[in-house]
Amino acid sequence: MGKRNVGVKACSAIPHHRIGMLVPSSNTALEPATAALIDPLADRVGVHFARFRVTRIALDSAADAQFTNKPIVDAADLLADAKTSVIAWNGTSASWRGFDMDDALCRTITERTGCKATSAIVGLNEAIRLMGVKRLGLVTPYTADVEAAIAANYAKIGIETVAARRMDLSDNYSFAEVSPEQIAGMCRDVAREGPDAIAIVCTNLRGPFVAPEIEAEFGIPVLDSISVTLWAALRAIDVSTMPLSRYGRLFAEVEKDVPRSA
Repeated sequence: MGKRNVGVKACSAIPHHRIGMLVPSSNTALEPATAALIDPLADRVGVHFARFRVTRIALDSAADAQFTNKPIVDAADLLADAKTSVIAWNGTSASWRGFDMDDALCRTITERTGCKATSAIVGLNEAIRLMGVKRLGLVTPYTADVEAAIAANYAKIGIETVAARRMDLSDNYSFAEVSPEQIAGMCRDVAREGPDAIAIVCTNLRGPFVAPEIEAEFGIPVLDSISVTLWAALRAIDVSTMPLSRYGRLFAEVEKDVPRSA
C-alpha cells in the first residue's frame, strides 16, 4: 500500500522540471527503464518521449540516413511544446558516426527550441572524462564493424578499448530481446580484462539494472547508455542524481564538480 501511495503522489505532483527524450522508433527497453530509474525523483522531474524512425544499425548509407537532423529536430520541436527544461537524444549513433555529430545536433536543438540539449554519448563521454577512464571495456549488441568504429572514435580521444563483447545484431528491435543475464555475462567477460570502466553502448539494451550487480562483483564502474542519458539530463538542469545512487556509481559519485539545487 505504501509503494502504491508513493506512486500516486508522484503522478499527481506538478514537476518543477520536465525532461524530453528523443527515442529511436523501434526501441522498447528505453522508456520503461527510464521510468523506473526516475521514480525516486518522479514528484520533481517528469520525463516525456518523442520518437523518430530508426530500425537498423549498420555502417551503410541507408542506415546512416536514419540519423539526419530533420526528423530528430522535428521530434524535438514537439517535445518543446511540453515546455521541457532539457531535451536529450537517447541514442548512441554518435559513438560510431563521430562524437561531433551529437555536439552539432545538441546545438541545433537548442537553437531551434530554446531548450538545453544533451545526448547519451555526450553524457557518456563526460562521465568517462570525470572518472578519468583511459582503458574502456565495451558491451554492445552491434556487428563487428560498428564495434570497431566505436573503438576507433575512442582511440582518437586517447581512450583505449581493452576489451569488447558484442551480439552481432543489426535489427534495432532485436536488441531489447537480449536478456539482462546475457548482458551481465558480457560485462563479466569484459571486466575480467581489467578496464577502468565498462560502457554498455546502446539505448535498447536492458542494461541499467545490470550495473549495480557488476560493480559490486568487480569494483568497476558500469556506464549504461540509458542511465547515462538520464544522468546527463539531470546534470543539465542541476538536479542531484544522488537519489538514484542505488542504480550505480555513476549516480552516486560523478556529480561532485557541479553544485546541485535539488
